[in-house]
Amino acid sequence: METLTLAAVSLTIAVSLMISKNKMPLHRSFAWLCLALFVYKGASYFGGLLQQDFLKTAEILGLVTLPPLTIAFTRNLLNQQTFLSERHIAVAAVFSLVLAVVAYVVYYTGFAPGGVQAYLPLFLRAYVAIPLVICYLALIVYLKIRAAGAEKKRMRYLAIACAVAVVLMALDCFVGAASGYSLHGNIIMAALIYLILMIITHPQLTALHDIMARAMVVFIMTCFAAIIIAIFTGLFGKAAAPFSHILVASFIIVISIEPFQQILKKILTMIYPDSPDVFTSLYALDERLEREKSLLLEEMAPVLAHEIRNPLGSMKGAAQYLRSEEKDEEHQKLLDVIIEEVDRLNGVVSQFLNYAKPYQLNRKTQWLNPVVEKAVSIIRAGNLPENMVIEQDLHPDLPPVHIDAEQFIQVILNIAYNAMEAMPQGGTLVFRTSRIAGDAGAAVGLSIRDTGKGIRREDAKNIFKPFFTTKERGVGLGLPICQRIVKSHGGRLRVKSIPGQGSIFYIRLDVVQE
Repeated sequence: METLTLAAVSLTIAVSLMISKNKMPLHRSFAWLCLALFVYKGASYFGGLLQQDFLKTAEILGLVTLPPLTIAFTRNLLNQQTFLSERHIAVAAVFSLVLAVVAYVVYYTGFAPGGVQAYLPLFLRAYVAIPLVICYLALIVYLKIRAAGAEKKRMRYLAIACAVAVVLMALDCFVGAASGYSLHGNIIMAALIYLILMIITHPQLTALHDIMARAMVVFIMTCFAAIIIAIFTGLFGKAAAPFSHILVASFIIVISIEPFQQILKKILTMIYPDSPDVFTSLYALDERLEREKSLLLEEMAPVLAHEIRNPLGSMKGAAQYLRSEEKDEEHQKLLDVIIEEVDRLNGVVSQFLNYAKPYQLNRKTQWLNPVVEKAVSIIRAGNLPENMVIEQDLHPDLPPVHIDAEQFIQVILNIAYNAMEAMPQGGTLVFRTSRIAGDAGAAVGLSIRDTGKGIRREDAKNIFKPFFTTKERGVGLGLPICQRIVKSHGGRLRVKSIPGQGSIFYIRLDVVQE
């Protein structure tokens, strides 16, 4: 069962990387390595059940292809900054081919003596172990010459994990054989390659607790699925399977859902190219309804604005004419009120059009920090209150994002001016950028924090709704416009606030995929 588990995990990882949109050499090399491991372990498992010659051949081929593929993956993992070269890959490939031919002669022709056939499996495993040791030494050397940073920290975690896995598998061979208790080396190997998958596909996971948190999510989902299966098999099945087997099966299912879904999606797209996405969740359906409402609003807004602006223009013109003819000072003040309110209503219509119309984004791949710095310079150029302090905490190593800088500056300014209005007696306005890790992929974050009066809990639920405002002369379209701009960039905008202490607006943007 443990051998089948390692084979299934290897196949799942290989498929998920091969169908992924990210075609980096590192991902492809790891996919081929996992595929070779699947062939080796899968053929080993089914060969013991079916006793077929072709399965024995597949097992040998899978085993001897591991060394060159391991060296190729290590070179990509270390960004080619290693003593391992393409020549080493070629030498390992040639040696693997020779060993494959020798194994064929020994097992299928009978020309070799029996002693050679008995020791050949041990020799093949030793051949695989030597390149693994060399690759690990290359990782250690890389850590010594690499300057301190996030990359070195991730590689250090990998080196420690490999060492721990080797120790555990050694205990499995020696202590387990003596005591009868097995740590299951194949399960340890499956956990190791899944950890490697997380490290190479989530480079933003630079802290150990981030990696452990992601692993914990997978573990909790696995346990939940296993418990549900165990309960149902116990209630309705005649004989419940061992819980360890159910747990392993649940783990394979959990990590297989996404690649299996992607495969089905591609197949259904080929068969029904015009069909809607059947994998759309209920939340995504709600988003689609919101998009349909937005399209309807885009069609209605220009007509509505035209019908309102024409009477407003006539009213303002008439009021201005009467004011120029009116000599009574009291009547002039009343006419000034009419003109002022007409201008205010015209401003409301303009903001409504800005909210309803589709945005023509001029998106470019660029760094977020200069955009934030430009917005802050605009704010500083204004008349800041005496007790107002602006601080910047910008992450020095952010990946690029694909944004319209002018639209994004509008978002930053709108949120910042709202924050400044919430601090009439002065305070601190902090702009902070950061890298974000998560299941949705790598992202960049921007937070804008103030130390103002905060937002009441009942108001925080409505601040992104059009025309909701707590200001006496507010229109209630500033934040909804900000939200639409952020959403049009594929990002998210949310807020946290504590009344009396201040508010924090978070913006998340996906990074540019290489």
